Amino acid sequence: MHRSSLPVLIAGTLAASSVLADEAARQPEVLVTSHRTELPVAEALAAVSVVTRAAIESAGALDLIELLRREAGVDIVRGGGYGQQTSLFLRGSNSNQVLVLVDGVRVASVNVGGYAWEHLPLNQIERIEIVRGPRAALYGSDAVGGVIQIFTRASEGFEAGLRVGSHDTTGADIGLGRRGARGGFSLRAGYTDAGGFDATTPDNFGHDPDRDGFLARNLSLGGDLALGGQTLALRALRTEDRADFDQGRSDALNDNGELALAGPLGERASHRLALGLARETLETPAFFNRYDSRRRQLDWLVDLQLAPEHALLFGLAWVGERGGLTDTFSGEERFGSRRSNRAAFASWRGGFGAHSLELAARHDDNSVFGGETTTQGAWGWRLGRGFALRAGFGEGFRAPNFNELYSPGFGGLFAGNPLLGPERSRNAELALGWDGGDTSAELRAFRTAVDDLIAFAGTDFQAINIARARIDGIEASAAARFGAWSLRANATWQDARDRESGQRLLRRAQRKGNLLAERELGRWRVGAELHAASGIADFGGSLPGYATLALQGGRELGRGFDLHLRLDNLLDRDYTLVSGYTTPGATALLNLRWRR
Repeated sequence: MHRSSLPVLIAGTLAASSVLADEAARQPEVLVTSHRTELPVAEALAAVSVVTRAAIESAGALDLIELLRREAGVDIVRGGGYGQQTSLFLRGSNSNQVLVLVDGVRVASVNVGGYAWEHLPLNQIERIEIVRGPRAALYGSDAVGGVIQIFTRASEGFEAGLRVGSHDTTGADIGLGRRGARGGFSLRAGYTDAGGFDATTPDNFGHDPDRDGFLARNLSLGGDLALGGQTLALRALRTEDRADFDQGRSDALNDNGELALAGPLGERASHRLALGLARETLETPAFFNRYDSRRRQLDWLVDLQLAPEHALLFGLAWVGERGGLTDTFSGEERFGSRRSNRAAFASWRGGFGAHSLELAARHDDNSVFGGETTTQGAWGWRLGRGFALRAGFGEGFRAPNFNELYSPGFGGLFAGNPLLGPERSRNAELALGWDGGDTSAELRAFRTAVDDLIAFAGTDFQAINIARARIDGIEASAAARFGAWSLRANATWQDARDRESGQRLLRRAQRKGNLLAERELGRWRVGAELHAASGIADFGGSLPGYATLALQGGRELGRGFDLHLRLDNLLDRDYTLVSGYTTPGATALLNLRWRR
């Protein structure tokens, strides 16, 4: 992907928006993540993307990774095929500087600070909301690059699905649920078994020319019950996964759930009280280690409508975390600790004619490093004829993870440091958007500066707060619809660099773009996806850019049956995302679903 490709792709994106698209029409009327309360998508001043259940089924993808990489500002790096270790970079920030929520619950490991994206099954996902840019003033730690929240599904009636694909991939899922006057319940289960392919190249240390497969099982339950004017709701998800690699396998068990009570507090106020739990156990028998991560959280939010265009949101939050590493051969705990965090925050939204404003502030009190105060603000101006100008600023921070704080290292080298402080960031951005009903487009520029980055650069390579980074970027996106045609496109340019050395940050493409086109033909729906990215810097050198093409099509068969076929990397391009690791060639996946 040459440097000249970015302006061409942006121009093509904006021109195509007057001819095609569909995704905007499928977006939900409201989103939750950007402001922690329901807000119409059109009124959001932040950079947001929404992936609906309709879009998930239309794509026909095997896993979440194929969906997320289509979004602006998202870089995906996976070492091998389905189920292998995956990292996500949002707006050029580090993979552990993205806050990941599942039904409002923090799910990243307290040990490494990142989330294992490969363990989240698509059959359990109803909607994904992506907020690009800092949100620490509302959420606290980790929301430096942004927030990604996944909402799990609540079934109604009965449905079942079967899938079969390349590399001996098979899978199935079922869901059932019922609703009544006072509430309802839902139960879903699924599995996927992939024989896989060799995840490493011959020049990888410890290469073994075998197949690295993946087995994933999942179960969820949910329900809600009306109690007077309040609603009591429960959501819980369990995943059990086994991933093979050249030296053995890893077994991962993930549990997360939330119990919430929500409803009105008088005529102008509403509240939500939620208790969340998250647990991760990752065991690698070949290395005789087991990582344990435990988290409890309690949140109370109050939304007060001051006037028709003015609202105040305030809340209290508490998080308790426990984690560590155990030697499974001797049973000895190599390290382990716990910490807690208390916080209070408030935000205000107001409208003044063609102008809208948002202000928020939060104070966190952490048992390890003390207090941290963050702020953010945004301004919007409706210029007329569908045009709008938006500007914003925000602060962020990331609390050091337990590995960085307490790990004993290896032979005294690369040890943790209990005196570490949080990483801190500042962000500013400006956007021009246009909404013409069936067509829309936005151009957004941003700059993020991060200080006190944690690096293993102290004495004996101990972790210290020393590094600094700056990320400059431009995002362009468009969506449109014309008759039976639809199109969605985005392009991103970003320059993420170490402010001391001037070197590019690893595994983040400077230029990338996505183009999705679909057409309805009676009961058929066919589409094509083009993904392109420039070269990236990686350990040991740089990797070249690449482009892949995917085709997908589906048909209603009648009597509740749907059939969908997806062909990925149709041209069988050879490309690399991580040095020493392979990527899949041309693959196919066939889905059959039945609903009643």
